[in-house]
Amino acid sequence: MATSPSAEAPTAPGATAPRPFRVARRRRETKDTWTLELEPLQGDPLAAAPGQFTMLYAFGVGEVPISVSGDSTGPLVHTVRAVGAVTEAICRSKPGTVLGVRGPFGNPWPVGIDVGLDVVIVAGGIGLAPLRPVLYHVLARRDEYGGVALLYGTRTPADILYASELERWRGRFDLHVGVTVDSATAGWRGRVGVVPKLVAGASFDPASTIALVCGPELMMRFTARSLLERGVPADRIYVSLERNMRCGAGHCGHCQLGPTLICRDGPVYRYDEVAAFAEVPEL
Repeated sequence: MATSPSAEAPTAPGATAPRPFRVARRRRETKDTWTLELEPLQGDPLAAAPGQFTMLYAFGVGEVPISVSGDSTGPLVHTVRAVGAVTEAICRSKPGTVLGVRGPFGNPWPVGIDVGLDVVIVAGGIGLAPLRPVLYHVLARRDEYGGVALLYGTRTPADILYASELERWRGRFDLHVGVTVDSATAGWRGRVGVVPKLVAGASFDPASTIALVCGPELMMRFTARSLLERGVPADRIYVSLERNMRCGAGHCGHCQLGPTLICRDGPVYRYDEVAAFAEVPEL
């Protein structure tokens, strides 16, 4: 398989033994999702590129791979959904709780090759978390890019992540923000529909666009099709397959997709590298 032209991932200083990090701040995003800001008990802060992940360890419970969701120039931030014993323990961690962190691991988003292009960021559900560092990166260097669009969808309005931040982004004149939900509730005045439909209404030049997509697999598949229909080349569409990871090192085999191991070779791929495998159910 061809190697993605993304920047080479740095060597992980905590590849084998977790480093202790203290929960400095904890904020509830939705009914089952929390954002944790972590600080090291000793040593330098962990530097992760947008799109990388760490293995986050709840002592006495276990560890899980979680994408970094904060600014790469700031503290370590993870947004975690409680979906099992380990993530539930992590989400219960109050300020002062110590967690273990290994990493960073993984192939990052191609933030070094997209200068001068239009940038389209498409996220579904908690898939906004791994893409948030990209938006921070682009907005901090806004004059280096063409048009920038964030297209985001969730199941219901109650599932929207970073709601106050989304409102601030909506207020910018140099950023297009489109938000949709699958099912509206009372008081919702926004768009209703699936995320790929936002692609058709977004303003960008397909010939000079790079698209970054993260969310449920079905959503990414149909979003990629919509982008291709708009004329975005397949080799400038990137997807994150981080939802399939488990051990973080590619040893357990759970993350295998065709000839690639997502923990080792991903989680970010060019769409043309994985399109043939992504279309095979349950592969």
